[in-house]
Amino acid sequence: MVFSSLHFLYIFLPLAMLIHLIAPARFKNAALLAFSIYFYAWGEPVYAALMLFSVAYNYLTGLQLGVRAKPYARKAAMAGAVAVNLAVLGFFKYAGFLVDTLNGLLGLRLANPNLPLPIGISFYTFQALSYVIDVYRGKVKPRRSFVDFAAYITMFPQLVAGPIVKYADIEAQLTRRKTSLAQCGQGLERVILGLSKKVLLANNLGLLVDSIGAMPSRSMLSAWLGAFAYALQIYFDFSGYSDMAIGMGRMLGFTFAENFDYPYLASSVTEFWRRWHISLSEWFRDYVYIPLGGNRVRPARHVLNLLAVWMLTGLWHGASWNFVLWGLYYGALLILEKYVTGKALSRLPKRAARAVTLLLVTVGWVIFSHTGFSAMGAYLGNLVGIGCGSFADGAFLYALKSNLVLLILSVLCCGPSLRKWQLKQTGRQPALVILAFAALLVACTAFLVRNTYNPFLYFRF
Repeated sequence: MVFSSLHFLYIFLPLAMLIHLIAPARFKNAALLAFSIYFYAWGEPVYAALMLFSVAYNYLTGLQLGVRAKPYARKAAMAGAVAVNLAVLGFFKYAGFLVDTLNGLLGLRLANPNLPLPIGISFYTFQALSYVIDVYRGKVKPRRSFVDFAAYITMFPQLVAGPIVKYADIEAQLTRRKTSLAQCGQGLERVILGLSKKVLLANNLGLLVDSIGAMPSRSMLSAWLGAFAYALQIYFDFSGYSDMAIGMGRMLGFTFAENFDYPYLASSVTEFWRRWHISLSEWFRDYVYIPLGGNRVRPARHVLNLLAVWMLTGLWHGASWNFVLWGLYYGALLILEKYVTGKALSRLPKRAARAVTLLLVTVGWVIFSHTGFSAMGAYLGNLVGIGCGSFADGAFLYALKSNLVLLILSVLCCGPSLRKWQLKQTGRQPALVILAFAALLVACTAFLVRNTYNPFLYFRF
């Protein structure tokens, strides 16, 4: 089940929120768990069992790590938890990729299992790992209630596409949270905002991206238009989902940390990754980068640490070599900023630094979006005029003219100005703001009824 579907918006969500609101405090997590399992099983009935296995295994491991035992026993339990979680993730997400790689390199004829990717497996696996690691470190105590723990892992607002919510951040809220009509109203506002990003902006930008990608030949400006449109599409697609998750969490009484902070306003690649998919960046920082030594090591080791973390970040996004290349691309950029170009970039005017950063990020999205190296190389060549029939052509002018309003609105929504204005008007003219959000919901509904193009890009990760 996806957030941007009529069944979810008008049947599942109202019913789930109503039951949660009226349920006694001791039954709220049980109700949340039941709705979350139904939500996941709607589209993944077989893999719901896999998710519940992950829940049960990590719950028992947490209890085991909470028992006073000799250090070697705790280390063995911790190592086992990491191994099992990564093995499950690796088998279902990377088995086919590994087989194809071995066949290509060694000339083997191993059969590709072609396993369907369990939706959200990367997200709930990382949440489970953060829990057992934090219990092992003594940062949190193990959860005694299986229902409470299962509700945390399977919570439907952030189950299939994040944000990655650390147990430590919502530990107290699992048993001591308040829900009210006022909170539901605030959460609903955020849900509609995220839905509008997804349905009104991302989906229509996706149509533009697909039309440019399908061109038999592209002008140089058409290639750049497609690349910028994809950068906007993936931002509104993923940040829209995160907004909806945060809003629904608010309606359930949870406070989830922000996952995006206007990343296209970043004036360096380092700053971009402090603003984009914040929960993933923090996860790799806390559980991979710092344990490797972080930046408290010699420069050569620091470089290796950055490359290792970003290669893993790329692989986390998908079982394809283009994701590895994308991760290493960012690793290289961050190393250059740290040791070579950082000071020069900081001396640039703010707008110039933002333009350079946006340019680098946009090139990165071209690598990210093309799983085939030949298509990727051709598109990257188009960006510098290689393989193009012209600098600009009629197809570019038509695409630009047809989507100009969409592009202008999308650029405006990449910054905080519209959101600040809306928050200001909420205090001054609340009735007008309510009508505006109602109009957005009606518009989103109309688009969902009319259009079948409604993918969530991050569902495949």
